[in-house]
Amino acid sequence: MIAIVGAESTGKSTLAVALAARIAAQTGLRCTVVGEVLREWCDQAGRTPRPEEQRGIAQEQLLRVRAASREHDIVVADTMPLMVAVYSRCLFQDDELVPMAIAAQSEVAITLLTALDLPWVADGLQRDGAHVREPVDSAVRQLLAEHGLAWSVIGGQGAARLDQALAAVAPLLAAMTPTRTGLFTGLAARDAGSPAWRWVCDTCDQPDCEHQLLNATR
Repeated sequence: MIAIVGAESTGKSTLAVALAARIAAQTGLRCTVVGEVLREWCDQAGRTPRPEEQRGIAQEQLLRVRAASREHDIVVADTMPLMVAVYSRCLFQDDELVPMAIAAQSEVAITLLTALDLPWVADGLQRDGAHVREPVDSAVRQLLAEHGLAWSVIGGQGAARLDQALAAVAPLLAAMTPTRTGLFTGLAARDAGSPAWRWVCDTCDQPDCEHQLLNATR
């Protein structure tokens, strides 16, 4: 399972669909996307959920992801209960959902965290404003780090964002496919022509640092 998490308006849904399509086309694996239950809930209710309604949304998200996993080789989850727990923490100062969310996240093979380098775009009830993105991003990182769960930050514009995601999931896909496909050949060729990666800082996980690095490479 591949989980995409991150703050609002960071391209999670767009990336999930594009990533699943590319994986299916280039590996032949049965791949699907599980959409965001919260979006569906808000559309149906015409409002955002109250604190006591958060658990049901998180549980339904997990049920759908697990059901899809039983029928597909790869599931790309457009968010996880982790994000419901993060919003409960940020909006309601409630950590009740954290244990369930962390247990669910532990089932994930690869976690992709979408960077804050895309412009904020309004989306009705779903989004509060650009000012909430950094606190949410920090809360996601904090929970993952506290519980020893790894993640890969995915940034870049347009096709570059998808390329970063493909590079992050390539080890998982390579282990699941008996032969090297065009996807892996392309990634290997790209990596061979790229300069060796150099860490700027061994311990930094601050979004601002990532933004500076991304801006410097554009």
